[in-house]
Amino acid sequence: MSASSPIVIPPAYAHFVAQVSGAAGVTWVEQLPALLVELAQQWELQLGPAVTELSYNYVTAATCADGQAAMLKVGIPGHELQHEIDALQRYAGDGMVRLLAVDRDKGALLLERLLPGQMLATWPDDEEATRIAAGIMRQLWRPAPADHTFPTVADWAQGLARQRERFDGGVGPLPPRLFVEAEGYFRDLLAENHPPMLLHGDLHHYNILTAQRQPWLAIDPKGLVGDPGYELGAFFYNALPVALTAPELPQILARRIAIFAEELGFDRERICGWGIAQAVLSACWSIEDQGSGWEEVIIVGEALSALR
Repeated sequence: MSASSPIVIPPAYAHFVAQVSGAAGVTWVEQLPALLVELAQQWELQLGPAVTELSYNYVTAATCADGQAAMLKVGIPGHELQHEIDALQRYAGDGMVRLLAVDRDKGALLLERLLPGQMLATWPDDEEATRIAAGIMRQLWRPAPADHTFPTVADWAQGLARQRERFDGGVGPLPPRLFVEAEGYFRDLLAENHPPMLLHGDLHHYNILTAQRQPWLAIDPKGLVGDPGYELGAFFYNALPVALTAPELPQILARRIAIFAEELGFDRERICGWGIAQAVLSACWSIEDQGSGWEEVIIVGEALSALR
């Protein structure tokens, strides 16, 4: 698809953006085709097809004027996208996809295209995949800059308080015992005051891809500051190779915990605690954004609780 070709926005993507962003999202999607044409002209890009799994941002393949393969990512301008840009600039390609160009006002990022771009989710050996992820974590974590404006883990933890407010002090459809457990872990683990580190914020099997500069690179950083133990949580409830109700689930999670303890030097309680806390927080976000889609992550949270 060239920059001058008609650009069709997938209806499912338009519906999702409207669902999570309301009227502002509807307006943004209506203006998106013209914005994509404008960006293609601005950066001299030949636009290709959009990725098949769109969520909050629109992402499409692109080719630069010099033939370099790239990805164009466009989102509703706001704090979250600004934090991603800041994180990409801080990482400067170290363990992370490179940012080639940016237009903050338009919410647009031009990124290197990672080739062959195979997701870690497709890796057949779960144990090896967990070790690969641990290696990327070690590469990405670095002391938080003193002048940073990134959100902190404590900021994100307020999602549990919002859940309480939404349900008049209750927890809605979530299991009360697990919710209280997550609240306790957030309180206790945040009180440990580990040196704050710059984190990816959403590092899991779908955000680690094969590349040419090094075997694996991360994409889509949120930009977060806090205890690196928090980073492990998202990895537990992504890319599970069996049905969540299968008896193998506890064994898979236990193996991942053991590998993280070995590779990163964290104790088991810290790993499980952050896993439980983040599973419940993720469920709260799903309820906040969509009202559903929280069930699977809670199954993992319950399984982690049983493994403590």
